[in-house]
Amino acid sequence: MDTTQLALLALLAGVIIGGSVSVVIVIALRARDRARAETSLAIPEGVREVLHGMDDAAVVVDASFTVLAASAPAAPFHLIEGRSVPSDELRAAARAARTGDAASTATMRLRRGAPPAEPRLVMVRATRISPRLTLLVLRDITERERVEQMRRDFVANTSHELKTPVGAVSLLAEAIESAADDPPQVRAFALRLTAEASRLALLTSRIMNLSRLQASDELTEERDVSIDEVVAASLDAHAIQADSAGVEVVRGGRRGLYVRGDAQILSEAVGNLISNAIAYSPRGSSVGVGVKLVDGIVEIAVTDRGIGIAEGEQDRVFERFYRADPARARRTGGSGLGLSIVKHAVQRHGGEVKLWSRPGRGSTFTIRLPQSDPPPEQPTPRKGRHKRRPAPEASRPVPTNGEPV
Repeated sequence: MDTTQLALLALLAGVIIGGSVSVVIVIALRARDRARAETSLAIPEGVREVLHGMDDAAVVVDASFTVLAASAPAAPFHLIEGRSVPSDELRAAARAARTGDAASTATMRLRRGAPPAEPRLVMVRATRISPRLTLLVLRDITERERVEQMRRDFVANTSHELKTPVGAVSLLAEAIESAADDPPQVRAFALRLTAEASRLALLTSRIMNLSRLQASDELTEERDVSIDEVVAASLDAHAIQADSAGVEVVRGGRRGLYVRGDAQILSEAVGNLISNAIAYSPRGSSVGVGVKLVDGIVEIAVTDRGIGIAEGEQDRVFERFYRADPARARRTGGSGLGLSIVKHAVQRHGGEVKLWSRPGRGSTFTIRLPQSDPPPEQPTPRKGRHKRRPAPEASRPVPTNGEPV
């Protein structure tokens, strides 16, 4: 057999092999298209449209746990059409619904988004819609559970905090009755009774203020508020506390700035920060209150030279009844509600509260509020230096991470 014949045989073999491969590919493509068509026809009419209009994550899966149709919110849970369900818990829920007579409900934690996103608490309802198809509806209940936990904690903490002064008042009343023939003892017990009654009244007032801030969606007395008046009122309200603690409070920074809101609520918020700064500052130190304007945002920073707050506790200081130093809070009569009131009051005004703190170096709490224009009758303040001594740290520029520089 010569070279020409060998070449022809090789070419013929190549044609046969290529044709066979092509036939196999065509058959496979047709089988895939036929399977897709059958799957599409298997989904009841209108289900896709309903899924695409849902706010909750919802998918239809087949017997092999492949997602055949999905709503838009399902994508963050990695439930995408044409892909397999990644969660074993979701597969178990679908399997239970397909083999049972009724829909199944389960609560599980699923990761929404890519790491390091934390898992979300999700309630899953699985319903069989045909022998091969199962509908999975996922409802994120993380926030609802968090709010419910906060409510339970609030009731428990409030009961505990109220029980202490109420119990003290009851014991002191009995002591006064027992010491009726000893006037000095009666006077001593009466002073302590007055202190506990004041503590109880303050705690009750703060609980009511916090509840009012959380319940109301809008400010009832909104107007143009002078930051100078807010800071001055807060300083005057805590002047006696500062003198008793031996702490100097220094005010510095910009003047003539205005925000939109409720003057009383803002004064209480700034006052709570000043009160905390005084309580946690050593005798002979100073507390700085600085005001500045940054890109249309009014910043009110309160800085102390106290014990500081550990990094692991900084995210919790705004929680109700949380106290970083319980022993000092008991000595100063702190309720653990002040910073929570500050947070909600500032949020009610469309602002935020930032914290910078280092153990042993002190803390800086900064209230940030949108600036508003001065009232028409108020003259525009002139720019220039102020003769008053600036507050330490609080009046200095604050970078994006909140640490004074």
